[in-house]
Amino acid sequence: MASKPPPPSPAHLLRTHHAPVRVLTFSDDNERLYSGDADGMVVVTSTRSLRPTAVWKAHSDGLLGIQEWDGQIITHGRDNKLHVWQRVQEPAAALGNSAIPLGLQNPQLCYSMDVNALNYCRFSLMPMAESVLSDERRALIALPNLVESSFADIWTLPSQKRLHAAIGKAGQTEGPSLDGRGVNSTGIIMSMHLYEQTHPHACGQTSLRLLCAYENGAVTCWGYARTGKETSIEGIGWDTLWNVRLHVESAVMAMAVSNDNSVALTVSADHLIGRYDIKLMQDENADAETACTVHRTKHPGNASIDIRDDGKMCAVGGWDGKIRLYSTKSVKSLGTLGYHKKSSQAVAFARQHAPVLAENSMTTDKADDLMDEDDKAERAQWLAAGSQDQRVSLWTLMDFGGSTTR
Repeated sequence: MASKPPPPSPAHLLRTHHAPVRVLTFSDDNERLYSGDADGMVVVTSTRSLRPTAVWKAHSDGLLGIQEWDGQIITHGRDNKLHVWQRVQEPAAALGNSAIPLGLQNPQLCYSMDVNALNYCRFSLMPMAESVLSDERRALIALPNLVESSFADIWTLPSQKRLHAAIGKAGQTEGPSLDGRGVNSTGIIMSMHLYEQTHPHACGQTSLRLLCAYENGAVTCWGYARTGKETSIEGIGWDTLWNVRLHVESAVMAMAVSNDNSVALTVSADHLIGRYDIKLMQDENADAETACTVHRTKHPGNASIDIRDDGKMCAVGGWDGKIRLYSTKSVKSLGTLGYHKKSSQAVAFARQHAPVLAENSMTTDKADDLMDEDDKAERAQWLAAGSQDQRVSLWTLMDFGGSTTR
């Protein structure tokens, strides 16, 4: 009988942080890995040299979210601040240098926003299409409401103007709110995702949708119905399109949505993975029991989840430190990655189809030649995991018989 292959090991380990790692994300071109920890430190790591190109104290408390947008870096912290930084272009020499000192470059702060970080819920950014009337790029950003953590606000960047306030409040009974959770029986918002939905029977017409996962284990899809009015207050104009509660005994700890906004997955302290067929739920006659299903695993206690760009696979980070891979469609197990001994607080897939570097990038052709097409293809298969053990593990996922695993 053939012996079982040895358990996989990480392809690389990053030991830059000195506090539990809470946030991970790759840049759109896979050139940078952003990581944030419980002390408010942010590290930008070159995926070529695997050395940090920037290390700085972005917040006075732990990180909730990081995202690169339009040449800038958005960081969201538990210090009730959201900062937008100007990303520093890495010099070509740094990309090939294996001895880059910590804190090589620190980005410049562009502007900041006061936010409500009571509920550990990170922002959700939705870049807008470029306007023919202005060269300025715009984005919408969803955040918990400044006063009530059970409601949501939507702002514009870079203008920092609030377009929609207290989504979820309309129709709620007025009452006291001493703990910041609001009067909503759902409890506070734990995770959110902002996107646009194209109407199937209206050519080119779109409307805003906000997916919210709550403390009571439910997920609600809110839709903005007033097409003739760009702003709203007190949640007026926002309707509940559907509401499903798959995690009955515990709060939603993390939610991930596919790139095409067709599927959402949630994990919690329980052993369940919730799957929500957003595309199917767009049908007014859709059956929630068919479109939203719960999948039971043997592993309770999950802290993080991410869906790969192609929508075929997801990774779940557990309290036991394991990273478990599942098929997004069937939620069947594809394998387990084990290295961390403490909770895996963040998981992030590299981009499957990273764009080619812009011509005005400071990266030279010589530096670009250091990585051939095979290297770039391998980098697109990376999965990063951050843990309470202060380390970031990088895994190379391979394709075996149509199922991606290590």
